[in-house]
Order: sequence, then C-alpha cells, then structure tokens
Amino acid sequence: MTDAERISTFLDAQAAELNAAENTRLAYARDLSDFTGWLARRGSDLACVDQGGIEEYLVACDRAGLAVSTRARRLSAIRQICRFAFEEGWRADNPALRIKGPGREARLPKTLGEKEVDRLIAAARTRGRAPDRLRNTALMELLYATGMRVTELVGLPVAAARGDPVTLLVHGKGGKERMVPLTQDARRAMAAWLIARDAAEEAARQKGKPASRFLFPSRGKAGHLTRHRFYLLIKELAVAAGLPPSRVTPHTLRHAFATHLLANGADLRAIQV
Repeated sequence: MTDAERISTFLDAQAAELNAAENTRLAYARDLSDFTGWLARRGSDLACVDQGGIEEYLVACDRAGLAVSTRARRLSAIRQICRFAFEEGWRADNPALRIKGPGREARLPKTLGEKEVDRLIAAARTRGRAPDRLRNTALMELLYATGMRVTELVGLPVAAARGDPVTLLVHGKGGKERMVPLTQDARRAMAAWLIARDAAEEAARQKGKPASRFLFPSRGKAGHLTRHRFYLLIKELAVAAGLPPSRVTPHTLRHAFATHLLANGADLRAIQV
C-alpha cells in the first residue's frame, strides 16, 4: 500500500466514522501530503517512520518559518493517521504517541469596534449593483448578528429564511445543529434579500434553469456562494469602508459579535454554545 492510498483510506474513515467536515479532511490531506512527500525524499514512508523521523520533520517545519499554529495542526494530522495505522494493524506501534506539540502562542483574538462594524455594513449597503447590495448587506448582518462560521452562512438553505424567522437552524461541524437568534437588522436585511433573490430565481426558472435550494445561490459547482468569494468580498467592503483589509476577516467579524454581546451584558455561556 502506498502512502497516498493510506491517506485516502484514513480520510474515508474520518468521513464515515467521525463525520469530519469537508474542510477538516482537506486540511488533513494537505498536511499529510506534505509530510509523506518529505518522508519520500528521505527514502521513508508512513509504514516505517519512527518517532525521530517525525520530530525531524517538525524541526524542518520550524526552520522553514511555519507558524506555531501550522506546526501544531500538522502534528495533529500526523498523530491521527499514526493512531489509525496502529489500530488498523498497518503498524505494530504508534511513533507519534509520545511527541509533544509546539505549544500555541498566547494571543488575544483581533476584533472590530462597533463603529467599525457599522462602517462595514454601511459599505455593504452602498457598494455594487442593487441586488449585490441587498445580498451583501444580508451576509454582513447575518454574520455579525449570529457569529456563524462562514461555511454555515454561505450554505444556508433558503427554506431557513422563509416566514420572517426570529431564529435560524444552523448545521455546524460534525453535523451538529443549533438555533441562533436574529436581530431586527438581520431579519430586515434577510427579508429584503429574499425578495430580490426570489425574483432572480423566477426569471432564471422561466429560462429553464433549475431552482436553487440555497439562500445565497451561485452558478458555481457548490451551488452557493463560496467561502473564498466571501473572503474576497469582505476585503472589498473593508476597503470601501476605509478600514485596513488586514484587520477585517470573517473571523474578526465573528469575534466582534461575541465581544459586543459581552460588552452589552450577554451571558458568556450562551455565546459559546
């Protein structure tokens, strides 16, 4: 069995047994491909690498200037596949069992002030064509109001937005579901976008195109707005709002949601659900 086949089998098991998210599996695939490529250049593979070999790889990652978080993630992937290889009987031992991680740097999460978020949402309301403005406003308001992950946001089904809901049912990591409340601003933005979206869908239907089941449809393979396109969009809006693009990411906007809730007296346990 080649290392590529071992990785493929491991990833299939992650999907079937642990219901691992697609993004998690892709990250594992990238990290393990880098590791096995490094091993192959030294005449080794997953079947025969020992603890010293793994530690040497981690040192090489450090020397290459990889961030602590990246090295920790790669070690996590290596630990997972080594444990899987041991449990499957591919190996008689687990060479990663006693390897300690590099430790994460203690940093406070970056966030945005309330006025900065207001400027970002104002840019969404005014930048681009009318349908784009409605969609972008709904995206920004929903992300800020709910703290959803971007994957959850762009993949929202349109059925979730019908009937002016006060909460949304969100399908998160590992297939888990949770209810998130909506602000009045988010509900208004979503309702306005829904009208424009449905009109565009009806026009497309009359031309023989199939209806989309997503709130934020796209002609791409996924059928909905992608994480990458949303990331570019939020950078464009940052520039339009006069904010440094480096400070504005989906992650900082999610942190802003939690930070501003806490500042206004919300319960931390409720935010962390």
